[in-house]
Amino acid sequence: MDVEPFGPGSMHWDTAGEYRNLLVAGSALILQTMHPAVGAAVAEHSTFKQDPWGRLDRTLTSVQTWVYGGPDGLAEGRRLRELHEPISGVDSRGRAYHALNGEAWAWVHWSLFERFLTLNRVFGTPYPAADAERMLAESRQLARILRVPEREMPPDMAAFRSYFNHMVATRLEAHPTALNVLEVMRGTPAPPRLPAAVRRLWMPVGVASGGFNAFVTVGTLPPAVRAKLGLTWTPRDERRLHRIGRLVALLTPRLPERLRYMPLAYQARRKARTHHPRPLTPTPH
Repeated sequence: MDVEPFGPGSMHWDTAGEYRNLLVAGSALILQTMHPAVGAAVAEHSTFKQDPWGRLDRTLTSVQTWVYGGPDGLAEGRRLRELHEPISGVDSRGRAYHALNGEAWAWVHWSLFERFLTLNRVFGTPYPAADAERMLAESRQLARILRVPEREMPPDMAAFRSYFNHMVATRLEAHPTALNVLEVMRGTPAPPRLPAAVRRLWMPVGVASGGFNAFVTVGTLPPAVRAKLGLTWTPRDERRLHRIGRLVALLTPRLPERLRYMPLAYQARRKARTHHPRPLTPTPH
């Protein structure tokens, strides 16, 4: 498959490696595990209960390799397919599942894209329509790296919104795995590798507590998803999330690059500058 790897100038290059992504990592996993095939596969084959941050670290490393790894990103896409090939079984309701089921494999990818949109809406600046379409085009490129079936690729934002709403309404369920993810999150502290300077900056909004992780996760889920999971969200909660979002949006662009980006992304951006002396200016969020 002839797919161009990502590089400087792409929107993913400026977004995918930010520490800010940790704020939607939990909700991404909940959305993904609400799909019955994904929920069953994660319940039977994942270590998220025993080692939540270890699992997240491996996921973030994989995601960053897709974007910042150049040719290694293409190899990582192949590795993930091979890793998931043997994952199959029958869930507690007698439904057969396979990790590489086309719909389920695509949902994992497109729910992550939706989280990028939510990240910038809640903790930055919403993408203008043209930027959202550009981000979608790049995500189609990423989908090809991950070998998502072409039939599962929305051609534009209108089609994506229709697809996402349809999946939420008809395919997602209050899967026990999704509820377990939220329960594990409530008792999980801040990521152990979060730089001390970033930890101190975010302490005022409570990033060190599992309760805060759960609060942000619930708050950034679509209302229809919260309803399916039976989660309560009040106008007061929404106002608190809005204040946190404004603070993160204010702080993020002011952080030094080494504190704004995770190590793999930061090193890739530094290396790119040594080959391209023209400064790389992050896309405003």
